[in-house]
Amino acid sequence: MSTPLTAAEIQAAQGSLPGWRLDGNALAKTFKFGSFREALSFMVRAGFEAEELNHHPDWSNVYNRVEIRLTTHDAGDRVTAKDIELARRIQKISWVG
Repeated sequence: MSTPLTAAEIQAAQGSLPGWRLDGNALAKTFKFGSFREALSFMVRAGFEAEELNHHPDWSNVYNRVEIRLTTHDAGDRVTAKDIELARRIQKISWVG
């Protein structure tokens, strides 16, 4: 079972995650790309990162927009170190901010 992070730990991590916000109990961000093709290619690449960590996002895609919400199910759907790590990896591969 994973341990949820405290509000202070999440806030500290957000300093290195531009645009990521705490939305309820989830770490969230909306990415806006130039086209559907760009959004889809980003999702495929992010999917490889998620699979490598065995930690998968809740996300949605509408045309050029990808919305991501990260929580850890075995921590009561709260933010854990797994979510921070996946957010960092996603942020690193993003070319739109």
